[in-house]
Amino acid sequence: MDNPYIIPAILLVTLVTVAIGFYGLKLARTTSDFLVASRSVSPTWNAAAIGGEYLSAASFLGVAGLILKYGVDVLWYPVGFAAGYLALLLFVAAPLRRSGAFTLPDFCQLRLGSRRLRKLATAFVVFIGWLYLVPQLQGAGLTMTTVTGQPYALGALLVGAVVTCNVALGGMRAITFVQAFQYWLKLTALLVPAVFLLLQWQADGRPAVAAPDGPVFHTSTTVVIEDHATLTMADGSTMTVRAGEKLDFAAGEPVPQVSTVDDTRGPDWLLPGDSDQGLFATYSLILATFLGTMGLPHVLVRFYTNPDGNAARRTTLVVLGLVGLFYLLPTLYGVLGRVYTPQLLMTGRTDAVVVLLPGAALGGGLTGQLLAALVAAGAFAAFLSSSSGLLTSVAGVISTDVTGHGSVRDFRLATVIAGVVPIVLSLTISTLDVSQVVGLAFAVAASSFCPLLVLGIWWRGLTARGAAAGVLAGGGAAAGAVLLTVLGPPLSGWPAALVGQPAAWTVPLAFAVMVIVSLASRGRVPADVSEVMLRLHAPESALAGSPRR
Repeated sequence: MDNPYIIPAILLVTLVTVAIGFYGLKLARTTSDFLVASRSVSPTWNAAAIGGEYLSAASFLGVAGLILKYGVDVLWYPVGFAAGYLALLLFVAAPLRRSGAFTLPDFCQLRLGSRRLRKLATAFVVFIGWLYLVPQLQGAGLTMTTVTGQPYALGALLVGAVVTCNVALGGMRAITFVQAFQYWLKLTALLVPAVFLLLQWQADGRPAVAAPDGPVFHTSTTVVIEDHATLTMADGSTMTVRAGEKLDFAAGEPVPQVSTVDDTRGPDWLLPGDSDQGLFATYSLILATFLGTMGLPHVLVRFYTNPDGNAARRTTLVVLGLVGLFYLLPTLYGVLGRVYTPQLLMTGRTDAVVVLLPGAALGGGLTGQLLAALVAAGAFAAFLSSSSGLLTSVAGVISTDVTGHGSVRDFRLATVIAGVVPIVLSLTISTLDVSQVVGLAFAVAASSFCPLLVLGIWWRGLTARGAAAGVLAGGGAAAGAVLLTVLGPPLSGWPAALVGQPAAWTVPLAFAVMVIVSLASRGRVPADVSEVMLRLHAPESALAGSPRR
């Protein structure tokens, strides 16, 4: 894309991120600063920081791309991503902060007194963190290639290096400022172009989002084929195309259907699917996104930074508003992408709709170029902020449970280790669907830490043996589904639905195994369970005389 403003915009965001990180470095001195910002972050700052890290590549790029491809079938992604904070508010936020833990493995040992369970929790934190980090770096590479023509590896390496440096130098204290700034940048980067896009859509006479026979090319378009494929044309004929081949389409011509993706439906693109597998996948997706939020380590670690449980609740309420406001925008981009960037349905690069839409709708003039640069800057802010939170949570558990005892030096070494692995993976596996991988990360979190936290906080009968068995059963099954989806052969029918969206059966499995095994081992309930449950649930004012953690 010939836009002279994009690279300066990306560099500016990167430099501001580094500058804010160095400012935070001046305030980060102790281990508590690096792990939980000394538990001194106000609800407003914390909510903005959570919004910054939570609204990841899947939110900024992937949701719009999925809506472009599949229509309302995937609207549950943004709904579930936002509504997950309601469950977090009701069941987890305040008690988790009152526990005094620094990390999820800390909570496991405090509540159940088991070193083995702590190690198991550490393994799942690292797995979920890396599973979530890879698509952030993929998104950075995709954006760099799409908007500048630079190599994919450059974007992934740039984000990986900047984030690793920021987290290693300043820890949680530094990235709190970074993420709060980046939330507002991301919101601005989508909101301002959205206004211009709607005005342009109005000026164009509101062209139909879905023509009777599927999407059409709004203007004369040249499509460069990226992979070998078979195209089904509007008259029913088929043609085989090869990678690198160019096809010209006139304005108003229907978009051919690609053999590998059924994404060119007509008006029924605006209607939900009605097959049994589709209905199962929808409910499973709702369950994964709704319950997975309370099991994401990089989200939970943010609540350890609040001064007390009441502040954690106020933080969650503000986050609900901030996240809900943001998710109105990717949906709009996905819908308008059907009008102005239908060629993405043929190339398979639907995740690029957000960064390409301003230029496609508004043309190559100054306005279109500036808005495209703003969107590109917002996309890089999404990669940087989410990667920072993920890297902090993974480095925290590695430094306390793998490489050392949680000192500042241990944290910095763990940050380098935690950053290198996903960078290598993102360079090796560059073709995964960003939102699909993130959705699977939610399924693993929902099937492992969600049951552990809900039962650990609200049921005194949970035992370490039951918790470990449930995490292994539910979380292990969801992790196996992830590996099969990423590395296994293509599936169809019910196997594809059960593996592609596993939460509907892995979450109940985890809860059932935890309860059954805990009842069978009820003699192993920790002796101090009454004291721990009092700490989790009693208001801070009632425990004013007890030691603060």
